[in-house]
Amino acid sequence: MSLLLQVSQITKYFTDEPLLDGASFEIRAGQHVCLVGPNGCGKTTLVKIICGEEQANSGEVNLTSRVSIGWLKQTTEFESGTTVWDAARAAMQPLIDMLEAADRLANEIAETTDPAEQARKSEQFDELQTSIQQRGGYHFDHKIERVLQGLGFQKADFGQAASVLSGGQVNRLMLAKLLLEEPDLMILDEPSNHLDIEATEWLESFLLNSQQAFLLISHDRFFLDRVAQRTLELVNGTIDDYPGNYSKYLMLKQQRLEVEKRTYEKQKEEIAKLEDFVRRHHHGQKHAQAEDRRKKLERIELVSLPRAIATPQMKFPPAERSGDIVLRAEGLAKSFDKPLFDGVTFQIERGERWGVLGGNGCGKTTMLRCLVGQETLDDGKLNLGQKVELAYFDQKPETVDSDLEAADAIRPPKNHLVDQQRRDILALFGILGDQGLQKVGQLSGGQRTRVALAKLAALSANFLVLDEPTNHLDLWSRQALEDALKAFDGTVMVVSHDRYFINRVCDHLLVMEPNRVTLIDGNYDTYLQMRELTGKPDDPDAEVAKPKKKKSNEQGQAKRKRKFPYRKVHEIEKDIEQTENELAKVHEDLADPEVLRDKHKVLEANQRLGQLKSDLEQLFAHWEEASELN
Repeated sequence: MSLLLQVSQITKYFTDEPLLDGASFEIRAGQHVCLVGPNGCGKTTLVKIICGEEQANSGEVNLTSRVSIGWLKQTTEFESGTTVWDAARAAMQPLIDMLEAADRLANEIAETTDPAEQARKSEQFDELQTSIQQRGGYHFDHKIERVLQGLGFQKADFGQAASVLSGGQVNRLMLAKLLLEEPDLMILDEPSNHLDIEATEWLESFLLNSQQAFLLISHDRFFLDRVAQRTLELVNGTIDDYPGNYSKYLMLKQQRLEVEKRTYEKQKEEIAKLEDFVRRHHHGQKHAQAEDRRKKLERIELVSLPRAIATPQMKFPPAERSGDIVLRAEGLAKSFDKPLFDGVTFQIERGERWGVLGGNGCGKTTMLRCLVGQETLDDGKLNLGQKVELAYFDQKPETVDSDLEAADAIRPPKNHLVDQQRRDILALFGILGDQGLQKVGQLSGGQRTRVALAKLAALSANFLVLDEPTNHLDLWSRQALEDALKAFDGTVMVVSHDRYFINRVCDHLLVMEPNRVTLIDGNYDTYLQMRELTGKPDDPDAEVAKPKKKKSNEQGQAKRKRKFPYRKVHEIEKDIEQTENELAKVHEDLADPEVLRDKHKVLEANQRLGQLKSDLEQLFAHWEEASELN
C-alpha cells in the first residue's frame, strides 16, 4: 500500500509542559485508523496540525504528492440561498466538471474531420469515461440522495436553506459533503455526533465499504469496533500503534502493560540491589566491585513508567431498598405537533436497568421528562412504587449552576450536607482537591458532566433516570460510569446513543420508533439479534405499545396460522438462553488447544455447533410466532 501521510516527531506547547511530545505515525492507502486518548490529550490539536490549521513547534507532516485530504470540521458557513441539495452537490463538482468535459469532447469528436485529431480526442474521451465510471459519475444524483438520506435527511429537507439548519443538521451536511468528495484520506473528528443510532449504523456500513483511508476520532466504542483496522493511542504526547479495532486494542494494551510493569519492577529491583551493594562496600574490601557496580548504574538506561491510562473513579452511594415494583406505566400517550407515543405500558422492577433507544425526534427525552413529572402526559397513568426516591440527570448543561463552586453546585435542596460530605461525593466522581473549589463553568466538559453525576449522587436516590449521561465523557470515563451503574444497588433508566454503554449496563430496552414502542428483555446485542432474525425488534412478551387505531385485529386482518405448538414466550426465551450458553461453550472448546489436536473432538464439536445453530434458528422462529399470536 502506498504511503499517504507521514507524521514525524510532532511537538506542541501551550504551557511549559508539552501537549504533543514527539508524536509520530503514518497512514497508507485504504487503511482505516482510529485515534484514541483521554480528553485533553491533544487529539484535536494533532488533527489541526495535520490539516494545516495549527502550527507545530517542531516535527514534520508530509503528504505524498497529489494526495487529497478531507477534514470534517465542526463549524462552517453557507452562502445565502444555498440549499441542502446545493451544498451536497457542490462536493461532486470535480465529477460534474468531468462530465461536462466529456460532453464537450464528444461534440468535438463528432465535428472533427482530421483522423489524427479525432484519434487524440477519442483517447482523451476514453480516459475521461474510465475516470467517470470509477467514481459512479452517471448516477451521482442517486449517490447524493443516498448519502443525505443515510445521514438522516428526508427528501423534504433537500430544498431547505442550509443557512437555517440546526447545529446538528449542519454537522450531518458537512459529513455528507466529505463522504461525497471521496478524498484519498478523510480526517473524521467525532463524525457520529448528532447522529442517531440508525444513521450511525449507516455511516459504519459506508466506511466499512469505503476504499478511502481515514483517521477517525470517536468516543463511540461500538463504532470504533466496527470500522477500525488499526488503533493509535495518544498519551503523554506520544503515540503507540496497535493492530486491530478498539476491543483488540484493549486486549493488547493490557498485555503490553503487564510486560511494561514486569520490566519496570525488575529494573527497579536490579537498581536497588546495585545501590545497596555500592553503599555497603564503597569503602570496604570489595571497593573495586562496588565501583564496577556504580559505573554499571550510570550506564543503565531507565525504563519508562508503564504507559497506563487512569480510569476516573465513579461510584454511587448505597441506595435505600425500594419496593419490588419501582414504576408502573399504563397507556402512556404524548403528542406535540405530531404523536410521539401512544398506549405505552411497561413495569420496572427493583434492580433492573432499562435503556431507551430510538432515532432523533422520536420522543426519548420527552418520555423521560413525563416519567419524572417535568412534562404532562396526554393520557395514561404513572405509579411509583413504595419508598422510591427518583433522581433525574438532564443532559442540558445549565442543570448545574456554572457560577457556583463544584462543592456548592451539588448541594441537595432538602439535605444539608456539610462541605466535607459534598467534597467526599465529588471525590467519588474523580473531582478531587482544589477542583471542588473551582467554579463549574471553569471545568472541562467531562468534569462538568462528572459534577452533574455527583449532584445526582448527593440526592441519595434509589431510582436514577439519566438522559445521555455519557456526553462529554471520554472512553475511560464512560467505562467508569458503566462500572458505577452496574455496581449501583438501586434501579436505572437511561437514554443513550452509546450502544457499547447500553450493552454493558442495560438488561431491558424500550425501543421507540414512529408509531411503535417495543419492549425487549435483554441488551443491545439482544436487540440486534432480534432485528436480524425478524427484520424488526419484535416484543418478546406481547407488550408492544402501538397506536390503538393501528392494531391489526381492529383492521380486520386475519391472524396467521401457527406452525409450532403453543408455548409461553418466557419458556421459549429460557430455551434460547440455554442454547446460546451451549453455543458459547462449544466455541470455547474449539479454541482449546487440546481439542484442536484431536480431529475427532473437532469433528464432534463442529457437528454440535451446526445442530445448536439450527436449534436456535427454530427457537427464534417459535419465539416470534408466540410473541405475535399468544
